[in-house]
Amino acid sequence: MSESNPLSILDNSQRSKIERMFSGCEEVVGIDHIISTMNGKPSHSGDNQISAYIGLEPSGKAHLGWLILSDTIKKLLNEGVNVIILLADWHAWVNDKFNRDMEKINLASEYMKAVFRVALGNPDEGSAPGQLQFISASKMMDSGKYWERVLRCSKNMSLSRVRRTFSIMGRDEDSSDHDLSAFFYPALQAADIFELKIDIALGGMDQRKAHMYMREVADKYDWVKPTCIHTPMLSGLKGSSGRMDSFVQKMSKSNPNNAILVHDDIKLLDKKLKKAFLEIGNHNSPIFEIARHIVFPQLGKIIVTPNPKYGNPSEWLDIDSFIRAVDDEVIHPFDAKMAISSSLAILLSPIQEYFSQKPDLLNSMDEITGQ
Repeated sequence: MSESNPLSILDNSQRSKIERMFSGCEEVVGIDHIISTMNGKPSHSGDNQISAYIGLEPSGKAHLGWLILSDTIKKLLNEGVNVIILLADWHAWVNDKFNRDMEKINLASEYMKAVFRVALGNPDEGSAPGQLQFISASKMMDSGKYWERVLRCSKNMSLSRVRRTFSIMGRDEDSSDHDLSAFFYPALQAADIFELKIDIALGGMDQRKAHMYMREVADKYDWVKPTCIHTPMLSGLKGSSGRMDSFVQKMSKSNPNNAILVHDDIKLLDKKLKKAFLEIGNHNSPIFEIARHIVFPQLGKIIVTPNPKYGNPSEWLDIDSFIRAVDDEVIHPFDAKMAISSSLAILLSPIQEYFSQKPDLLNSMDEITGQ
């Protein structure tokens, strides 16, 4: 394998397949595993089936970041990858979600499944290529082998090493000295990947530390090291903190005023985006992030429709020209924000239509989240 270009051992069709699968990812770590699998070596499970996974805590209502994850999941499904969404219920319990009320966590699991099914266009479900699986952590944990893996993933890992992964839970390093269970969280997450025999571990950039922890464990035991792919994180509407490893300012369902939830109607979208940070000449804007990572990849264009007194509608086909037009004051910042709002209304309409026909689940989520 060429060190300068590890894809060189693949033919053009295989290279194109990998590029389609991972397009839109901010980072790919350990691509050699998926390359070797596509080149004829066994997958993690020992057969020819490539499996991907993402683990998500059932912890609240969905925000725009779920659309970025869904877009990558779609690409994997389209290329014949079997994708597992792990409903990390006990992980949510460890992380104190819903005050460790497992009944509420289970309700959030059902909600999560509904959102992803709609966002993914209701793909076939099962264990075959190109199919989707939902697996709950509580069911997977019934395996005695799983707990052996957890212990192995914990062995020889110092407390200081584990503390450095706490950002995967949205915690700082000093937050859990009173809570021993939090120190098992990274081992649980690593064990999930080995238990499910995963070839591609998917997560946002906030999950990078967990995946690196998992790869360290694999090195110790000579276990399979899956390829890890990380999608971009969206800043909250107030703007980014400017630090790649700081996710305090990320878009989060825990702060709905600083985030776009998938249930926000056009009126609420307009209200939130009017207040979103956008400064001419400053490209670190949540408006541009949403355009770059969601609107252009999924709609292929943005249509700006100003008040007729101030100009005519215009269509933009790429993010760079859109940003330049704002910089050059061809597009007023207010009109840019409203264009993003209109685009999101289109993208969110299938999810909102689904829940308008099945309101009980959403009403139950409103009750347990207080939103």
